[in-house]
Amino acid sequence: MPTHPQAPRIKPPALHQGDTIGIVAPASHFKREDFDAGCAALGRVGYNPVYSDSIFQRDLYFAGPVERRARELEQMFLRKDVKAILCARGGYGSNYLLQDLDFQKIAANPKIVVGYSDLTTLLTYFCDAAGLVTFHGPMVAKDFAKPSGIDGQSWQAALGGAENWRFDFDSDSGVKPLVPGSSEGVLYGGCLSMLVASLGTPYEIQTDGTILFIEDVGTRSYQIDRMLMHLKLASKLANVRGIIFGEMLDCVQAPNQSYTLEEVVMRVVGGLNVPIAYGLRSGHVSRQNITLPLGVGALLNVGSSGVTLEILEPATTR
Repeated sequence: MPTHPQAPRIKPPALHQGDTIGIVAPASHFKREDFDAGCAALGRVGYNPVYSDSIFQRDLYFAGPVERRARELEQMFLRKDVKAILCARGGYGSNYLLQDLDFQKIAANPKIVVGYSDLTTLLTYFCDAAGLVTFHGPMVAKDFAKPSGIDGQSWQAALGGAENWRFDFDSDSGVKPLVPGSSEGVLYGGCLSMLVASLGTPYEIQTDGTILFIEDVGTRSYQIDRMLMHLKLASKLANVRGIIFGEMLDCVQAPNQSYTLEEVVMRVVGGLNVPIAYGLRSGHVSRQNITLPLGVGALLNVGSSGVTLEILEPATTR
């Protein structure tokens, strides 16, 4: 299993207004009305969404059988007219695709791939196995279906090939400094449940040298604690350069509990001697989902007055 390669990453071509975006459903099925609303929103901002009629199939809680989902994804990589691939939703089931995808086809036809939640499984493995820069960000039947569901500035910067751009998180952003410091590494990560689920498999996450982004939703505090300890005991936190937690919506033990989730995570990661921040709004979020490029160099600065995350290179080619 490769670690983060020394060779340059494979960067997909940039996305522009008027481009065609292929919609895929590698995991769970979705509500048709949310899907239609998301596609309409993509059209309003100048993209041409396309999808296979088979995307509406259902098999238990999946968006059709694994063969359908895997071939759908591969075909979007192979289609010349499709410039980016956007997931309909997460849920569960993308792990079924790992043994059924042709990664040589994917590496030979690099494209923007955007998703989060269960899609962390594919985003991290595309990054590790194919060397492809991927994107942790909004999905069609979730964020694009909602008013103010997208952070447009990060979407444009990440997918449009902006150079040396940055997030400046002040006290109003919801991002909090937990451990001060400054560090440079490869931005990487996603949904904590999926990161932990990879351990002990051939698709295990590769975290050495990373600025590790960790988020989840609706998970009790002790479960967050247990998964972080799992990463720690598996030596997946030993060589990270920094950690940024997401918004962590509804990750509480009980209403009016006497401690915060920040206290919980600090018990596990507070002694790693790396900068740590909390509250970056990407993935499962309350509003304006931020797009993060995974597999590119980044500089994390955590200070008493705020947090900055600088993306040190374009994530796409112009």
